Amino acid sequence: MKINSSTLLFSFFFLISLFCLSALADNSQASNGGSTILFTTMGSSTFEFDIFTLPTNRRPPSPSDERRLTDGKSINFNGHLATPSPALISLLPNSSGITPQDSSLLHLIYVTERDGAPTLHYDVVHSNNKKANVQVPLLTDQQSGMNVNTMKDTPVLTNDHLVYVSTHENSGKPMASWAAVYSTEIRTKSTQRLTPPGIADFSPAVSPSGNWTAVASYGEKGWSIVSKELSTDIYVFLTRDGTQRVKVVELGGWPRWTDESTLYFHRKSDDGWISVYRAVLPKTGPVSTKTVTVQRVTPSGINAFTPATSPNNNDFIAVATRRPGSEIRHVELFDLKKNEFVELTRLVSPKSHHFNPFLSPDSSRVGYHSCRGDAATGRKNPRNLLQRLRTTSDDLSLFRFDGAFPSLSPEGDRFAFVTFTGVFVVNQDGSGLRQILPQVGFGTVWDPVRHGIVYTSSDPSLNFTTPGLVATHKINILAVNVDARNPSVAVKKLTTGGQNNAFPWPSPDGKRIVFRSDRSGTKNLYIMDAEKGEAGGLFRLTNGNWNDTIATWSPDNNWIVFASNREHIGTLLMDLYVVHPDGTGLRKVAQNLTGGVSMHPMFSPDSKRIVFTTTYAGISAEPIGNPKFNVASSEIFTVNLDGTDFMRLTHNSQEDGPPLWFPKIKATGDVAWPKRFGASCAFEDFKSQNTTAKMNKRSLMCPSQ
Repeated sequence: MKINSSTLLFSFFFLISLFCLSALADNSQASNGGSTILFTTMGSSTFEFDIFTLPTNRRPPSPSDERRLTDGKSINFNGHLATPSPALISLLPNSSGITPQDSSLLHLIYVTERDGAPTLHYDVVHSNNKKANVQVPLLTDQQSGMNVNTMKDTPVLTNDHLVYVSTHENSGKPMASWAAVYSTEIRTKSTQRLTPPGIADFSPAVSPSGNWTAVASYGEKGWSIVSKELSTDIYVFLTRDGTQRVKVVELGGWPRWTDESTLYFHRKSDDGWISVYRAVLPKTGPVSTKTVTVQRVTPSGINAFTPATSPNNNDFIAVATRRPGSEIRHVELFDLKKNEFVELTRLVSPKSHHFNPFLSPDSSRVGYHSCRGDAATGRKNPRNLLQRLRTTSDDLSLFRFDGAFPSLSPEGDRFAFVTFTGVFVVNQDGSGLRQILPQVGFGTVWDPVRHGIVYTSSDPSLNFTTPGLVATHKINILAVNVDARNPSVAVKKLTTGGQNNAFPWPSPDGKRIVFRSDRSGTKNLYIMDAEKGEAGGLFRLTNGNWNDTIATWSPDNNWIVFASNREHIGTLLMDLYVVHPDGTGLRKVAQNLTGGVSMHPMFSPDSKRIVFTTTYAGISAEPIGNPKFNVASSEIFTVNLDGTDFMRLTHNSQEDGPPLWFPKIKATGDVAWPKRFGASCAFEDFKSQNTTAKMNKRSLMCPSQ
């Protein structure tokens, strides 16, 4: 059976993550002690989002009408144009001379990842673009201690308070989101949680008076890995303290107010189209799903979602759309009087995606974030090979890597990694980039003894750069000599039997390799000779009618850790297990991971801890606000070998992983590519209703399963 390469390209990283899934320090020597975890955020390096705005009264708009509001350097998204209050202005330096009465200025509050994690910033933008923005980081006191990498999202300013989502508090429950809504008084920095304990809330919106907040939430039922898309409900509560919480809409998300009793939101309609709806709350009497009137606003035939409103504007709303026959997400207005769409961004930048619109308080401007690439936006900063994130320990450094499955050579001088165009090696400073395999590989790891040998698993049919080539799920373990002068003898195939041999990992002495194979009909773990391969004999490490996968060897040679669905046969659910290399001592690592998807485990250099990806913390934002919103999210965690000291390292609304743990690398800050590597904005949006079923059916054949 076969699938075409475009289908596999779409599903590759998603299924890997579920199933398998500049400043440079002195380079003369590595840092003494400590260790480094490398990981990938799926698609993050290609996003390069900035926030733009268009006037709403220019119909049709032209490219010259559009303004970029953010710096063109960072990843900037999810904006909010605020009415400036004295409290907000007090955050600006005295030298700015800005007053709330200056109507020529735009006051933008937004999410930025300039520090490696989603934080909030406040910019004052001059209308003539002749002066630089005044920029102020927000909530800096919350990015400390155990919260250094926590995610902040969807900010809203109401009076003297900032309302937003944060993931800095553990939900206390496995497979439950940490996202909750908070309110911080700007002057005093006093913060209170508005979301009840044990509940997750997303996408807050505050009514024009500031009295009420609406959120999308899974409520008491919580999120699960099998939750359907767009399955949140809408709740309303008092902004001052979170009390009087009540569900007002079943099956709705992304609520936005126009007045104290009217909300717009999106949901998937019975006819299959995502549409915007209006909910009218009763002005007197009890408020519940039974007393709220719900009306469909946008018609079938066009997916319309993530609505934006402005106070007391009953003339139009802004929405993101996916029109039939188009794979591009655009922002449009919807005329509430004429019941018709008014196109905007397609007329300005037709081939770029545009996300999560928002309206200025006076309705004169619509904002959104978009990825245009370096040529269109004038971005001059290079993409980073390594982006450093802050951690709670001086002994542990954490880097986001621009490529999948990054691994560090034993000498500490080179990385190997994977992209859609093949397997590559590169020096730690970003120089010396070379392709060592012209097709996608599943995992990379260096031989700990034999210099320059990289193990991966692949097949020539996974070369997506060859037009018309189809990919099978026949995968073999390969040893690649990255320094071989003759490319024809650089690659050695180590497996011959079975259809799906993947994810090799050598023993610390370099003599053996553990890998997974489906040669028995189900995926189990095997061990073979590192040089002779399968020809030197096989030892079957695990045996059962379940899937065991992604095994790695502890540096002290005592354990092999792997992911398995042996307690959830036939499902996506995966737990972590350890076993001795002789097959004895099998046990589960941590009971509190049961019921989720935990994958990609790897030991720390001292063999005492394990880093891995997991859905333990659920999702951190409404998925439709991101590209490919139907992709489940996982984060990076660590745990002791005995299952204690469970620690979250990353907070992100995108997919993080796979992580790899090495002795400390030389970099102490971001490391930029000398030349841009890979395309900007190279990501897809979600598939339409007519193609999703086909894609999901075909993706079941991905070699990563």
